[in-house]
Amino acid sequence: MRLRINQVAVRLAYGENDVLKAVCRELRCKKELLGNIEILRRSLDARKKDQEPRYILSVEVDYSGRPPMIKPGQLEKAPDPEPPLVFPAIGTVEHPPVVIGAGPAGLMAALMLAEAGRKPLLIERGAETPDRSRQVEAFWKDGLLDVESNVLYGEGGAGLFSDGKLTARSKDRARIRRFFETLVSCGASPDILFDAMPHIGTDDLTHIIPAIRNRIWELGGACAFNSRLEGLKIENGALRGIVASGKEIRTDACFLATGHSARDIYGMLYQHHVPLEAKPFAVGVRLEVPQQRIDEAQYGKWAKLPMLGSASFRLTRKEEGNARRCYSFCMCPGGLVISCASSEGLITSNGMSLSARDKPFGNAAFLVPIEVSDFPTTGNPLLAGIEFQTRMEKAAFDAGGGNYGLPAARLIDFLERKKGGLPAERSCLQSTPALLQDLLPEFVSQTLESAIPNMLRELNRTPLEEAILYTSETRSSSPVRIVRNDMGESTGVKGLYPCGEGAGYSGGIVSSALDGMRAVEQFLFKEPRGDV
Repeated sequence: MRLRINQVAVRLAYGENDVLKAVCRELRCKKELLGNIEILRRSLDARKKDQEPRYILSVEVDYSGRPPMIKPGQLEKAPDPEPPLVFPAIGTVEHPPVVIGAGPAGLMAALMLAEAGRKPLLIERGAETPDRSRQVEAFWKDGLLDVESNVLYGEGGAGLFSDGKLTARSKDRARIRRFFETLVSCGASPDILFDAMPHIGTDDLTHIIPAIRNRIWELGGACAFNSRLEGLKIENGALRGIVASGKEIRTDACFLATGHSARDIYGMLYQHHVPLEAKPFAVGVRLEVPQQRIDEAQYGKWAKLPMLGSASFRLTRKEEGNARRCYSFCMCPGGLVISCASSEGLITSNGMSLSARDKPFGNAAFLVPIEVSDFPTTGNPLLAGIEFQTRMEKAAFDAGGGNYGLPAARLIDFLERKKGGLPAERSCLQSTPALLQDLLPEFVSQTLESAIPNMLRELNRTPLEEAILYTSETRSSSPVRIVRNDMGESTGVKGLYPCGEGAGYSGGIVSSALDGMRAVEQFLFKEPRGDV
């Protein structure tokens, strides 16, 4: 009998024998009755500040003793393993499918197509990872922006220069497992298969992403970098080809995974009468505090234990008075605040961590929801959210000195609505003192002024004097949705499969990868897509 056991507690420095003993205690049996123990999930329990933190495991084990009492939620019979995905036979294929965009959605869509024998063509406007990394370093060091290959465009997508957080709210465990196993087989740590809050880190991603691309090549796929989608060829409501960098490519299936920063794509789709709709998103600032404060807040007197690593946080504040809801997003422990740009004269902030997460500061976006009713009333209403973002990014660029540095302020200066100096110790040295209220919509700054001090009190009363704000954080999600049906196709163009963050249906690395995978399954199996 194979059993699944939850809430198995072990010490931080546990080994295989510790897990075996803990399972024996739970089942009240001898170790000779157990075999093939597998850890399914591992989470850190640091809630009791007077006790050393411990790991809580979920495990599966073969058990040959007397049938135990089943306790749903704690002890239960392990479910049958997911059957392997069997791809349908390949008929006559005149034109191979095309995937636009090499972020998580595009890479996984292209890989799945290649595994199914469909030999896709993957098109990416930016450069391959090594060239892109050099371009990004030149941007951060000297303010040299390549509008086609940068922090937001290129192989690996915007997530390449981030914390590599693999947060997954989806219950689609089979596809999550398939995605994580792909990452591990391409060089990621096997720990991501069971950690409750897995992450990779930019330094490791720069090796893993090219390995995924190489696998696509080995399976017969092709990749075209530095090639930008410019148009669609549509006949009688069906896709018949695309135009990329002046070249027409015939295809009946295009997986559009261009990300939420490729704003020109939305304009092109609008010109082709592809159905779009405006959607809510969120904007705010990137807040940075000493990582030591976060560790002490989460781990108490155990904060200096090296095996714990850098702690993270998630904070929320409900709507009250004139302040809207506020929440932290994309927290980067032991990381850096970075500037991002994909268009000249516009700048936005983001966070990044390396795999060790050992830098002296931690940061997170503090965001305020933006409703469609907040969008500008001039221009194209479908694209008005982009105009909202653009106005903020232009103001930030100008206030940052016009060289792609970020406007910044100490939190206490922000709360007093004044422009002061910046501390020498901060993660983003390409930053300039600014009065942030001049750069944010009034209701956004009012919400942040009200919410942030209260939120930091929840973080063990982290001193307000130690926090720095960088602005503006504008690209947490897309302000546009490409409308699609239950089969994953555009409601206006048969054969066009919008997926990932740019389609407006996902947010983050994992949900985008799953969306790309599900889109390919829709194409191959012709079934309703369901929820990812």
